[in-house]
Amino acid sequence: METSSSGARPLSVQDKSFPPSAHGRTRDQFLATRPARSDFATPLLTLDAGAMAHNVARMADWAQEAGVLLAPHGKTTMAPALWRQLLDDRPRGAGAWGLTLATPWQAQVARAHGVRRILIANEVVDPIGLRWIADELAAHSDVELLSWADGVDVVRAMEAALGGRAPRPLRVLVELGGAGGRTGARDRVTARAIAEAIAASPVLELAGVGGYEGALAHDAGDAAIARVDAYLADLADLHRELADAGLYPEGVRPVVTAGGSAYFDRVGAVLPPLCPDADVVVRSGAFQIHDDGFYAGISPMGRTIDDVPFRSAMHVWARVLSRPEPGLALLDCGRRDASFDEGLPVAQRLAGRPEDDGALAGSQVSALNDQHLFLRLGDEAVASGAAARLQVGDVVRLGLSHPCTALDKWRLIPVVADADAPDPLVVDAVETVF
Repeated sequence: METSSSGARPLSVQDKSFPPSAHGRTRDQFLATRPARSDFATPLLTLDAGAMAHNVARMADWAQEAGVLLAPHGKTTMAPALWRQLLDDRPRGAGAWGLTLATPWQAQVARAHGVRRILIANEVVDPIGLRWIADELAAHSDVELLSWADGVDVVRAMEAALGGRAPRPLRVLVELGGAGGRTGARDRVTARAIAEAIAASPVLELAGVGGYEGALAHDAGDAAIARVDAYLADLADLHRELADAGLYPEGVRPVVTAGGSAYFDRVGAVLPPLCPDADVVVRSGAFQIHDDGFYAGISPMGRTIDDVPFRSAMHVWARVLSRPEPGLALLDCGRRDASFDEGLPVAQRLAGRPEDDGALAGSQVSALNDQHLFLRLGDEAVASGAAARLQVGDVVRLGLSHPCTALDKWRLIPVVADADAPDPLVVDAVETVF
């Protein structure tokens, strides 16, 4: 794994939960002492190196078999060292075609770390961001930056912001949306008009079509899958219409892109056969980290794709602060430490004491405050006395849901070799840029 700039700067109190013994040392100097998880304060978010390597390899294998390209969404981690794992050639990495990001600022971070192909899966109308893109394209002939438009007014705003400044045309995809969805043209007539406006622009170039099917469904039921498939077929039909109309530039292979982390299997099944003349690009981002919540329940990996699922690579380790009632424990983890928007954390095991995991049987996290977690212990565990084995000072490993809102709470995240070890060895630390 490629190290980040934190390898050279001294660690300090700004690095949450790193011990005072690390302060003043560089990250590499501290890692040379071979610290374990127990050497860190709680709460502590860790990433599992083995789980990430497993997930990246699984996704790369699937993409190759499905005939799609990967442009994983970098906003999930905003960790350049983890981006490199996605972009590096196989077998070390996923061999991704490029990196997806959501804003011009995120794209600037990626460029500062050497990413050469960036898909901004969003409308870009901010004049400062657009002028930066134009300047970046002018200065670097090997850099490719693409963005989206979902209205002719977006095209006009882009042209006005650029004011004729485009030594190389900005490549823009028509975004097709759906009723009740997020951004995106709501019908093919509108989408065609957008494509024609892009093709006629002196500073823009029609690059393809794209969208986000995840905004149209939130489960894996038959009705949800039918909506996703119908949307993907519409996306393919739009691409075909634009190609037949000769709106794409001569000699440039268009891009057709979809695929969040929930329905990428449908993208692989539907789009490649319908778009043989295009690069079908999947933008899933959560797979590298995965989770023990929303994505664990909806990801097609291990459900519709073979029988080997992704593994959650993120955990929070939290310490019991108080046992005010037989059925309640308060832990030192809160909303500033763990994700909670797609489900609350789940208590998985007692650190270093697997023989006492029965104390957590039937437990459920009922609430998070800013700095406290309410762990309700199971009725049977309380009645049998097993819950009494959970004591003040014990450390509990928590599984989380939704990596996008977990990693953004941490500036420097320890990477452990194996989160299932009795006291996991810390082998790296990755810096986030949120």
